[in-house]
Amino acid sequence: MQTGTLKTDAADVFYLQQGTGPDIVWIPGGDQTGEEWAEQMAAFPDYRNTSFDPRGAGKTVVHEPTPWPIASFAKDCAALIAEVCTPPVNLVGLSMGALIVQEMALSHPDLVRVAIAMGTSGSKAGFIHEWEDAEIRFRESGGTLPPDFAMVHYALLMYPSEVLGDDALWEKVKPIVAAAYRERDGDMLAAQWQACLDYSAMDRLPACTVPLHVIGFGQDMQTPPARGKLVAEAAKDGHFHLLEGLGHCSLFGHKPEVVSAKIREIIESTP
Repeated sequence: MQTGTLKTDAADVFYLQQGTGPDIVWIPGGDQTGEEWAEQMAAFPDYRNTSFDPRGAGKTVVHEPTPWPIASFAKDCAALIAEVCTPPVNLVGLSMGALIVQEMALSHPDLVRVAIAMGTSGSKAGFIHEWEDAEIRFRESGGTLPPDFAMVHYALLMYPSEVLGDDALWEKVKPIVAAAYRERDGDMLAAQWQACLDYSAMDRLPACTVPLHVIGFGQDMQTPPARGKLVAEAAKDGHFHLLEGLGHCSLFGHKPEVVSAKIREIIESTP
């Protein structure tokens, strides 16, 4: 695994890269860092895999004040692809990373061969909007969660009941939840989540020229798959795939092989 930092006027973006072959770029979700994609990278040894720490998490340093719109996250990603990859690339993202995938396909289509957005939504409404807004306001008011409470609170949004009801599986994924949330900086969490809450590309997706594949997870409490289906239906070349029995973060520590198999199928079936 090679690591490096791409320095731009806007940010010093920390990235990881391994392997050789066609490029896959993995975009983390909110509160995640690039190294958390190690399981998926390992499933694609015949590709060059790149990931990075997005604004507000990990080792990336940002030189611009908040708020950071999703377009700014996409500019960071575009600069990284142009510098360390051979575009157009296969682009994969989860949650906040899936919103960045959408924006990359719309604003930087020359860099993207196929866009895969997992656990994504279009315009936030209803429960999703109310929940994210409440989390942001809680953090902005100085609210903090004790580490043990934060871990179990966010685990409910990350994993399905199969994981939470199996003691061995729970012990396996606990470090993943802990890495994202036990010691999370409240201001940075709020900045990332506000970008997600404010973003919608639904009015632009009908003109998207990049194939957009949306993967929904049947037990996703954080972003129910019906929300992702609307994104796929809005896109000019949109496709929806439903993986039953998986939660928002099942690709980490739960059933990564199921997700990687679907991703490979999409990439290898794209002309």
